[in-house]
Amino acid sequence: MDLEKAARSMTGLQQLQAVIAGKVPPPTIAKTLDFTLKEIAHGKAVFEGTPSEQHLNPVGTVHGGYAATLLDSALGCSVHTVLEPGEGYTTVDLNVKYIRALKPGMGKVLAIGEIVHKGRKIATADARLVGEDGKLYATGTTTCIIL
Repeated sequence: MDLEKAARSMTGLQQLQAVIAGKVPPPTIAKTLDFTLKEIAHGKAVFEGTPSEQHLNPVGTVHGGYAATLLDSALGCSVHTVLEPGEGYTTVDLNVKYIRALKPGMGKVLAIGEIVHKGRKIATADARLVGEDGKLYATGTTTCIIL
């Protein structure tokens, strides 16, 4: 089953559970940036990635877009988990605050997103990016429109 077909017949939580179970292929951005959806629950999504040399910016640290993409994925998927069959969403805004640099060889990071509110037309979520060392590397917030 593809994601589009799943979206018409399953809740958002069921769709993402199908991704984790391997019944629906993950979005291709996960392969491009080498990260995975590790945990899903109603109102919560957790992604895991390993910053590496393939993610570097010109100054030798991991590009901020890597952290932003992991946070955006966790934020959006936390919203996705509360969708009814046939509902969709898109991001209205994404805000990222960088706390410290990601570096190759630092190990895995987790992006943990949680829904704050879902109304009929708007949903909001918060996320944090934490390392294996327990340190906070970045935070994010989003507002999404429900379609």
